[in-house]
Amino acid sequence: MIVGLLRLDLHLLEADSLKAKRLLIKSLKDRIRNRFNVSISEVDGNDLWQRSVIGVACVANEKRMINRVFDDIRRIVINTPSIELIDSTIEIL
Repeated sequence: MIVGLLRLDLHLLEADSLKAKRLLIKSLKDRIRNRFNVSISEVDGNDLWQRSVIGVACVANEKRMINRVFDDIRRIVINTPSIELIDSTIEIL
C-alpha cells in the first residue's frame, strides 16, 4: 500500500467574501472527489478570502497511479478560470 499526499496552494481570483470563497472551494472539491476516489479538504487559509490550501490524500498499490491522479487533479485546478495554482507539492509515503 502506497499513500500519496498532495498540497495545493491556491489564489482565488474572484472571491470577494468568505461565502464566495467557500462556494469556489466546495465546487472544486466536489469535482475532484467525484472524478477521483480521493480524500480532499481545505487545510489552511480558512479565514482568508482569496487564499486556500487544499490537501488531497490518495491510496494505491503503485506510485505511478498516484502520480497520474495528482497530475490530473493539478490539471483540473490549472484549467479552472477563477483559481490560480500558486504551488503544489507531492509526498509519497
